[in-house]
Amino acid sequence: MSEFTFQSADKILWHDKLLAATILKLIPRYIHPNHFTLFRLLASPVVATLMYWESYRWGLVVFLLMASTDAIDGSLARTRNQITEWGKIYDPLADKILIGCMIFIIVLRYIDPWIAFFIMAIELIIIITAWIRKRKGKIVQANVWGKIKMILQVIGVSILLLAIVFDWGALTPFASGTLYLAIVFAIISLLTYSI
Repeated sequence: MSEFTFQSADKILWHDKLLAATILKLIPRYIHPNHFTLFRLLASPVVATLMYWESYRWGLVVFLLMASTDAIDGSLARTRNQITEWGKIYDPLADKILIGCMIFIIVLRYIDPWIAFFIMAIELIIIITAWIRKRKGKIVQANVWGKIKMILQVIGVSILLLAIVFDWGALTPFASGTLYLAIVFAIISLLTYSI
């Protein structure tokens, strides 16, 4: 089977139904989930540049737009029966690149180097584990714990960006706590992923 051949849909989730009834109706049939993943891969350097140059208002908008494409491409793949091997590999990789940029540029700068270190170390271990599983011919796909971890990372980074943009220092501990919780789910994801 070609890596771009569509596969049968995974279980349709509640948010897939919600997105299918709203946002997904606006997406033409010729646009596939992998287009969103490719967009996220190519646009991550734009977010990184905005963050590096401390253009946080635009960075927040672009980051949230890109993070939303993760939910859209997954729901699009499941509801339109367009799941591909390429998407199973590169969608989580695009997420890791996006979050990695944010961790290295703003979390390291505004919260704590240890949070950044732990998040990046676990993500690297997950990538290596996925590569080993793929080489052994096993299925490589994000699990529910990894999806929760990604959501928590996006929320934590978003809260931190809101704290920076609007000078709401009181939000920083919430960002930090959310990212620590994301580390817990990353460890659970790693332990259940390697089974």
